[in-house]
Amino acid sequence: MSQQIRSLRPFIGAKDFAVSRSFYQAWGFAETVLSPGMSLFSREGVCFYLQDYYVPEWVDNTMLFLEVEDVEQYWAELTALDLPGHYAGVRVAPIRHEDWGKEGFVHDPAGVLWHIGEFK
Repeated sequence: MSQQIRSLRPFIGAKDFAVSRSFYQAWGFAETVLSPGMSLFSREGVCFYLQDYYVPEWVDNTMLFLEVEDVEQYWAELTALDLPGHYAGVRVAPIRHEDWGKEGFVHDPAGVLWHIGEFK
């Protein structure tokens, strides 16, 4: 194939679109509203689409892996935001050390599971 890949942008659902939009803004993602029911969120070249669409079987099984340079530093900044204290249903689990690297977990307000980690 002669064309270069430029990005990969997953679509995730929201149980309460307004709450999820606020959550991702508080997390530090910039929002570009595309339509009344869809926004593009981006940060440092990483993007995803948030939809005003909720199917429990889909959202409950959505997982994303966000690779960061230094998960310990990222985790300190993330936990300082106290997202669980501001958004019902949000959970933040501590960093785990694995053979391949380290990762922590964040569940967004709808239940989307984010793995945030770094590889060895």
